[in-house]
Amino acid sequence: MKYLLIVPDGMADDPVPELGGRTPLMAAATPHLDAIAAEGMVGRVHTIPEGMPPGSDVAALSIMGYDPARVYTGRAPLEAASQGIALGPDDVAFRCNLITVDDGRVVDHSGGEISSEEAAQLIEAIQERLGSDRVRFYPGVSYRNLMVWHGGTTGMETTPPHDILGQAMEPHLPRGEGASLLLQLMRESRDVLADHPVNRKRKAEGKSPANLIWLWGQGRAPRLESFPRLRGVSGAVISAVDLIRGIARLAELNVVLVPGATGRLDTDWAGKRDAARQSLAEVDFVMVHLEAPDECGHKGDLEGKIRAIEWTDREIIGPLWEAARSMGSARMLVLPDHYTPLSLRTHVGKPVPFALAGEGIPRDAAERMDEATGEASPVCVSEGWRLIERLFA
Repeated sequence: MKYLLIVPDGMADDPVPELGGRTPLMAAATPHLDAIAAEGMVGRVHTIPEGMPPGSDVAALSIMGYDPARVYTGRAPLEAASQGIALGPDDVAFRCNLITVDDGRVVDHSGGEISSEEAAQLIEAIQERLGSDRVRFYPGVSYRNLMVWHGGTTGMETTPPHDILGQAMEPHLPRGEGASLLLQLMRESRDVLADHPVNRKRKAEGKSPANLIWLWGQGRAPRLESFPRLRGVSGAVISAVDLIRGIARLAELNVVLVPGATGRLDTDWAGKRDAARQSLAEVDFVMVHLEAPDECGHKGDLEGKIRAIEWTDREIIGPLWEAARSMGSARMLVLPDHYTPLSLRTHVGKPVPFALAGEGIPRDAAERMDEATGEASPVCVSEGWRLIERLFA
């Protein structure tokens, strides 16, 4: 049996007035996803346990079959695992976003979609000026970089920058135990970044400068049980973002790197599809994570979000379902990890719709998968981390 898990990040949304009260998923042309929904079943699932932050970290753990309430320690240590950064028992990892601020407001959590090459140069400069025996900065993918504080604390309260787009940053700065060091580093980063050649060039080209680091998502190294041992399958994961790759590594799944995968609309869709198709021939289980719908949600980009959903359907869902079934028995599970409503430009922890089809999966009356059909379904998985059991049942 071949098992496919497709996760269009942040795909779920609220009704949009410009679409006549439809959501982007309802408005998008998704013939392959519709066919899967019609062939199998549609339901809804709580990927975010009550009281936990509605982030991709918590949701991805749920989707992959791990109870976040038991194993979650923070976002940054998951990303550190992706980069092969070994965290000692006294180490605390932090996400180090390169962001754009203007007049005290958070303008862009992605530093104007800064490239990984540009970001690496900026993080190198930050490490040179602000790094020490206590703290070290590591480049990642685009704006998603890391800092490790040796002998640090997790006691402070921090805020994801994508939650406060357009807002004044002052009320959302780190506070609590250990926050003074973070505030000092963030403050001093402005001097390092303000006149850096990368930012001078970006401004000359009319692009937003990445003019501040934002530290958040702190945590110590987590422990995950082996996915292959838990599920009795070999597996691979394809994603452009360190968070998903880190969970995969900790779960002892193969991480397949696609050179052109960016996590944005300009990602190498064909490259991800071909890598997944090749992986299907080699292992039992393949997860493909698509970040583009979420990025469009954070930017309030309606047309981009619809395009990301349609490309996911055409370039990923359709071809991979065909490939899996050509190899024999197959099942596919498709769901977003969380809502990223265009109107809010941040994550919401409501239950998300899912579609599950393939050999042995009972058929219901749904003809398509979207927020409305998920809500109307009698199937509601309240413990999100148990949904994957239906894929492997």
